[in-house]
Amino acid sequence: MTTIPLHSTKKGTISVTKIAEPYGEDSSPVASIGISLTGNSDAPDWKVHIPMDNLDEVIKALQALK
Repeated sequence: MTTIPLHSTKKGTISVTKIAEPYGEDSSPVASIGISLTGNSDAPDWKVHIPMDNLDEVIKALQALK
């Protein structure tokens, strides 16, 4: 897991990790991105799962925002 400090917060973090079978046996892997305002990356306030097959497209879209 990679943990990044969340800008404009005192303790907030962004956590990024890969989950192999997020929805049970034989489910496809995802990139999991969590936002914690308190720094507790084990129980984020918000999270999103991005299928690994979509990751390149999402990265491109995020880079375009930058």
